[in-house]
Amino acid sequence: METIDTPERAMLVIPHPDDGESGCAGTVAKWTAEGTKVLYVLATNGDKGTEDPDMTSERLAEIREAEQCRAAEVLGVEEVVFLGYGDGELEDTREFRGHIIRHIRRFRPDILLTMDPLRHYSHTHRDHRIAGQVALDACFPFARDRLHFPEHIAEGLETFKVGDVLLWGSENPDVVVDIKPTVDRKLKALAAHESQLSSDLDRIEGFVKRRAADAAERASAHGHTYELAEVFRHITFRR
Repeated sequence: METIDTPERAMLVIPHPDDGESGCAGTVAKWTAEGTKVLYVLATNGDKGTEDPDMTSERLAEIREAEQCRAAEVLGVEEVVFLGYGDGELEDTREFRGHIIRHIRRFRPDILLTMDPLRHYSHTHRDHRIAGQVALDACFPFARDRLHFPEHIAEGLETFKVGDVLLWGSENPDVVVDIKPTVDRKLKALAAHESQLSSDLDRIEGFVKRRAADAAERASAHGHTYELAEVFRHITFRR
């Protein structure tokens, strides 16, 4: 596995509130501490994720937006954008793709992070697959080419080509990030998502650290000796 340099600007396309913290909060915390400006783009409002029979979708969406804002603040994220699609309702549409492209052209990230849409050995949430694939398509070729979404150009948003994408949740990662110095911030950010996680903080910590230790062990086979890590599949568009 390879390591990756800290970018100046990073954009995350996140399917649901809490997916970003679960997948790569240690990396985000590391980068913001080193000066990276980070934009979160939340695709859905997470308005279905509850077993509470008295909860409504409207109320849950409000709760999860507030939780996401608290988690982003813990991590030093500069800006959070909520697209507001319903949980389980993402589609690969021109509208959704256009929202992602608009923010790429506006924010101009050096690197984009999202969930890996490809799985061969296990199933994943439909929103995860669609968000990841639409984000990749937005990076290339759509955000690059002037004749795609010319209304952005008319608004003063010039084309932009994202050079690198990191995909979390991948079955075939090839990039590793040491998160031992930032795992406590990851835990604190995850704990902000009270509506989704156990109230047992020790249980959360145990789960997070087990996953991070497993990732570090995978990286150790490639010469890295980290204790806790996050791993990603790396796609490079600029050659």
